[in-house]
Amino acid sequence: MKVAARLEQRQPDWVELDRLCSQSPTRLDAAALTRFAALYRAACADLALADAYQLPPNTVHYLHQLVGRAHNQLYRSRRLDVAGWRKTLLVDVPQRIVRDRCVQLSFVLFWATFLASGAMAYGRATWVEQILPASMLEMLETSFRDPIQDRDPELNYAMAAYYIRHNTGIGLRCFAWGILIIPGLRETLHNALILGAVFGYMRRPDVLAGENFFNFVTAHGPFELNAIVLAAGAGLRLGMGWLKTGGLTRAASLQKAGIEAMPMMGVAMLLFFLAALIEGFLSPTSLPYGLKAGVAILSAGMLVFYLLVLGFPRKGR
Repeated sequence: MKVAARLEQRQPDWVELDRLCSQSPTRLDAAALTRFAALYRAACADLALADAYQLPPNTVHYLHQLVGRAHNQLYRSRRLDVAGWRKTLLVDVPQRIVRDRCVQLSFVLFWATFLASGAMAYGRATWVEQILPASMLEMLETSFRDPIQDRDPELNYAMAAYYIRHNTGIGLRCFAWGILIIPGLRETLHNALILGAVFGYMRRPDVLAGENFFNFVTAHGPFELNAIVLAAGAGLRLGMGWLKTGGLTRAASLQKAGIEAMPMMGVAMLLFFLAALIEGFLSPTSLPYGLKAGVAILSAGMLVFYLLVLGFPRKGR
């Protein structure tokens, strides 16, 4: 029978697949893993033929066992590589973020604009009127007219969810517009300009609501503001992917840029989430301002440690 002869010729491949089944997939290189997958698919086809043509039971049984072993070996749940994840999160990601020129540019543009806008808003009332609409100024002074009081705990959950949606929305706009570069930079600068003006205006001695405002925003400020920077940097990195291809096709360059942007966007989303939790559960409480300032200092210290200490280039990298 031609099928029996064909399957007999396939036995060396079965032996090879059986040998690969005895090895861990994590120890196979890319070529061996590709070969493993090809042999597995071929063995599945051989099993189907053996079943269809009712070949000797011992052959069918052997193929059943071989295919089952190969399937379990190829698709089994792998143990969590703790060391690998630790290296990725604590070495690779912070170093990639710190070295990225797009993140560096976003950091300089955002904070330079934020501080300049804040200084102008603090020193010149006409600047505030040009940047912030009167309705926003009225809303700010009304919202923070009274000292911060403890909010209904049940409401904190709803507000935390709102802050997560609102804050990540800002980051996602910076990220999404970044692929077009100029709109992304405009969105980043616009946020820096508005936020800086708000902080500068509320710091003015003639604004009575300023003390209550800073009592509310201090604790979550470091995470939230720097998350905007990272989201903007990730979007700009994506935009540079199709503009500056480095010899790759635009599709391949964009894919490469996406892989590079995802870690920094992931960190940005985590910072937005943490900022929303602080804003939802700590910021609206009547706890002493010193405690909230301590949380802000701790948050800033964590960012410095993660991005500057862990992200500092090592020799040989």
